Amino acid sequence: MCATFRTDEVATSQLPAMLLLAKMDWQPLTKAQANAARKTRTSSVILEDITRDYLRTRRLNWAGQDAPLSEDNIETLMVRLKTLPPATYGKQAEDKWDLLCLPQGVEQVIGGTRRSHNVPLIDFDNPANNQFHMAAEFSVERSKSVDTRRPDIVLFVNGIPMVVIENKNAATDVEQGISQSIRNQKPNEIPHLYVYAQILLSVNKNENRYATTGTPAKLWNVWKENEIGDAVLRGLIDTPLSDDQHDALFSDDFAGEGLFEAGQEGRLVTDQDRALVGLCRPDRLLRLTREFILFDGPHKIISRFQQFDAVRKTVARVERGGDRRGGVIWHTQGSGKSLTMVMLARALISHSTLNDARIVLVTDRVDLDKQIKGTFKNTGMSPKRAATGKELISLIAERKAGVITTIINKFEAAARDQLRDESSDVFVLVDEGHRSQYGRYSAQMRRVFPNATYIAFTGTPIAKKDKNTMSEFGPIIDTYTMRDAVEDGAVVPLVYEGRLIKPDMDSKGLDTWFERLTIGLSDAQKADLKKKYAQANMLGKLDKVIACRAFDISEHFRANFKGTGLKAQLVAPSKAAALKYKAALDDIGHVTSEVLISSPDTREGHDAVDEAKATDEVVEFWQQMMSRYGDEEKYNEYIINQFKHGDDPEIIIVVSKLLTGFDAPRNSVLYLTRPMKEHNLLQAIARVNRVLDSDSDDYNTDKDEGYIVDYEGVLENLDEAFSHYDALAGYEEKDLEGLMRNVGEILDKLPQTHSHLWALFQSLDGNADEEAYEVFLADDAIREDFYSRLTAYGKALAAALGAARFYDETPEADIHRYKRDLKRFTNLRSAVKRRYAEEVDFSDYEKRIEKILHDHVGATDIELVIPPVNIFNLEMMKETEEKLGSDRAKADFIAHSTKRTITEKMEENPALYKKLSDLLESLINDFIEGRYAEAEYLKRVRDIHGTVLSEGQEETPNALADDANAAAYHGYLLTGPTKDAGADEDTQIAFAKFISQTFDSYRNVPQLFQQTAKLNEIRLAIDNYMYDVLLDEQGVSLSPEQMDVIIENIMTIAERRLS
Repeated sequence: MCATFRTDEVATSQLPAMLLLAKMDWQPLTKAQANAARKTRTSSVILEDITRDYLRTRRLNWAGQDAPLSEDNIETLMVRLKTLPPATYGKQAEDKWDLLCLPQGVEQVIGGTRRSHNVPLIDFDNPANNQFHMAAEFSVERSKSVDTRRPDIVLFVNGIPMVVIENKNAATDVEQGISQSIRNQKPNEIPHLYVYAQILLSVNKNENRYATTGTPAKLWNVWKENEIGDAVLRGLIDTPLSDDQHDALFSDDFAGEGLFEAGQEGRLVTDQDRALVGLCRPDRLLRLTREFILFDGPHKIISRFQQFDAVRKTVARVERGGDRRGGVIWHTQGSGKSLTMVMLARALISHSTLNDARIVLVTDRVDLDKQIKGTFKNTGMSPKRAATGKELISLIAERKAGVITTIINKFEAAARDQLRDESSDVFVLVDEGHRSQYGRYSAQMRRVFPNATYIAFTGTPIAKKDKNTMSEFGPIIDTYTMRDAVEDGAVVPLVYEGRLIKPDMDSKGLDTWFERLTIGLSDAQKADLKKKYAQANMLGKLDKVIACRAFDISEHFRANFKGTGLKAQLVAPSKAAALKYKAALDDIGHVTSEVLISSPDTREGHDAVDEAKATDEVVEFWQQMMSRYGDEEKYNEYIINQFKHGDDPEIIIVVSKLLTGFDAPRNSVLYLTRPMKEHNLLQAIARVNRVLDSDSDDYNTDKDEGYIVDYEGVLENLDEAFSHYDALAGYEEKDLEGLMRNVGEILDKLPQTHSHLWALFQSLDGNADEEAYEVFLADDAIREDFYSRLTAYGKALAAALGAARFYDETPEADIHRYKRDLKRFTNLRSAVKRRYAEEVDFSDYEKRIEKILHDHVGATDIELVIPPVNIFNLEMMKETEEKLGSDRAKADFIAHSTKRTITEKMEENPALYKKLSDLLESLINDFIEGRYAEAEYLKRVRDIHGTVLSEGQEETPNALADDANAAAYHGYLLTGPTKDAGADEDTQIAFAKFISQTFDSYRNVPQLFQQTAKLNEIRLAIDNYMYDVLLDEQGVSLSPEQMDVIIENIMTIAERRLS
């Protein structure tokens, strides 16, 4: 006989939710009890009797005397609670949040004296003092109607509705519950219920979405619980209800479900359970309500789970024995990093053990400083902005400002003024910490706040080899990657499209003119000139190339985005090129555009004294902008505001501005016309991954993806950047070991390298001039030695300038001498490089090379080299390949994609993928050097790609053909210590099988790689096998150290494959 199971909403979602909530101390109410508590009025949403009962428990204290809250004051508070001000829905919601979270003032006589007293409607500091109730199918009368709506579950704190839940069966998308919640908040529905609610949930057993009131559908988020584990949930699920709870819960609509509870014991933990415990456990709900709900202008915002985790972990570090080392919060761009800073600042200031906490927000750019100050101000906090060093000195000295924002270079003035604040209650939050954490400014900041806690925020990856960030701030506190954000819907996916200009090039003419141009230069100088020409990206700045690309950009935008309300950003290689793109787009006339650049060097662009104005077009453009807008700040604000909120411009043209910290959800396309790499590239592409709330604005389309249209061939750089980005996901605190900089060693190294540099010139007279030094360096070997010593000295000085102790312990005159000598010898290096034909001054040739290129290079067509491909979903490989034309284009596409996959999977099977990586690299180099025709190149690339897809199955021993994990362990063993120790093939295969079987026996352990005890059991099993079988039975000679290496490498491979 087959067992039956139910799939309806009640059995799979609503009743399991009610049972779990009851076991979390939410007391179920029957319909009769709930209606009685609100005086049987379905138009009323507050359970007034319960609220009054709670208020009667409050005691007022004064001068050693206490008294209960008077009935008159209870009625006063009830009127405030029930009254909805004649304002917008958003303003009403903010008013009710203030009412719930801020103690309410009442006057009452105690001991013969009338005084004002503060009464909280909710006791946030002592959750157990509150009353928690739950009502199912809670009917609420619609506005201006006798009809009702019935949310599935409503949770009340002291009779006030705080949480509204919609339940769905597993076959129904939670989007339906979101739609119901949004509908119910409309004016003719039941907004008078939702105006009190702080958390809204739509759940089925496999999915959850949550939000707060007023949130559009696209901004409902997934909650992932990372603190309360499944073991806690298991205990709750298996806890029996009390008789009173059982009777109240299984009444009314659920009267026939009395046996349901018995069937719940031992059931599996679901996603719904994790969301409910994470958002609705009473203590968690109260904390989320008070600390993690913000009002950003008119918008009510609730924390995303990663923001909550980052704040929770940071506060825990501070609480844990006063650990004030700080750390790094790495949250990808677009995931709400600025609001996380607000939430952390608020949590630190309000924390019970940090009564005197002061927050200093530090950025490295004026626009970021203004943006963060604006975010804080919009959310109700009042930061003081130190725009100058003098203002910073004043704010620090006063010790009154709770929150200060400033730019890192302002600390130089404060340190020069010998200002020192030794309080340990200062928390310095550094935005984009990967950029501003080192160097002399950071050292000066630490001199001003020697005992502060420093916390770095960054949206850009920090590789494990980046010692500066980790040693400066401490280990990573919390990580939320771009892939996490895409998976959660916090940002939109990115679609990459490669478009390459097809130059019409007179190669013979170019070669002839280059030889004429470089007559008299050595081969080394010619090579240096070509290198600098390549670095200058001169092809990308040619008028013909710009005109061709501008036409393609215009057509691309017109065909895909014109009239949708979406915008684009064009990244130009220079300010002059930006103006040329603007002129070309204007001439075409299909799209509107504006240029946003920083001020040019006013020393440039002047050729003659009697000119009426500068001839340089950039200087002239800047003068026009300043004449039109008055100053740079107003120019920036106007263009950005129009781009964000107006119809025009449709495309904003930049060089380096707005590539970091710029948040414009309508920005959907990034046209790249200059080379970019590493974190700069990741910062740039994140400008177009913001989620657009198209429901609340008059747009004609949704924003489902962000587009990167690449005219410079940055795909390989993008692959490399993402590889570094992904590498951080496996970062652990132990990776910090050995990276902490010893300041004493740094300071000792500087005088040594300084003396070593000067020692090279000891044979010269102390008064020798620069000419004598240049002549002394005529010998190639001496010159190379000089370069090496200067490099070592430069690194030592840079490290010292980044240490606060250096300034405290080194006389000012010595610091000046160290800097002066670095500048002197750096200039000497440049002079001798030029003098002895090692390099060429590119500026002497730039204009002439530009003219040759204009004459001999044309541009008439754009080739689509890589069609739009979701860079997070390269399974579209085959379809994409078929659309490409030449064999080389197909091979290049497969090679780049395969290279990326190899990088991603390297730790899953290092032996195989290292071999394939080397093979692919060799194949690409051989093709470039002409050893293969295009067809053969494509065939060999496909072979390697096939091996990657099959994970090298054709090379796997037959005994392991059905076990890919064992094959991966076997591949490592073939290259590891066991092979060198004499283990034969059969021994290696048997060992690989044993490892695979050992891990397989733990396959039902949830989150295995976070279970230290279980992992130690596996380590012990592998260790015992090596001693008992490999050493004793097989005679394989392995040292304990080698066995430790084998175990750790196996654990790494297993975690990558099985997590």
